[in-house]
Amino acid sequence: MGKLTTHILDTAAGIPGKNIQIDLYILKDDSWELLKTVTSNEDGRCDGPLLEGADLVCGQYELVFHAGQYFDACGQDLPEPKFLDEIVIRFGVPDATEHYHVPLLVSPYSYSTYRGS
Repeated sequence: MGKLTTHILDTAAGIPGKNIQIDLYILKDDSWELLKTVTSNEDGRCDGPLLEGADLVCGQYELVFHAGQYFDACGQDLPEPKFLDEIVIRFGVPDATEHYHVPLLVSPYSYSTYRGS
């Protein structure tokens, strides 16, 4: 059974990215449709998969991580506009039976991602 998961690590502080809003979209008919909005927990993870089973279909997806709000809540004194605010990661799911883990490693001035397991 396929599933989609994520987690967030604040690499500047070396801690999980907790209480970060994450929006999940799918591309349908040339427009992005919001599927779900969740908030990361104390461990920087979601309480369950973003999608799993029949809800995960082949296609193009987009995760939007609201990192700017997170850095504000952490008391970061960052110039406005922030260098990074909403971080958008677009990715494809060619096989809906597999596990797609899309983590975000973030600081106020950089981010990276990869396909995890």
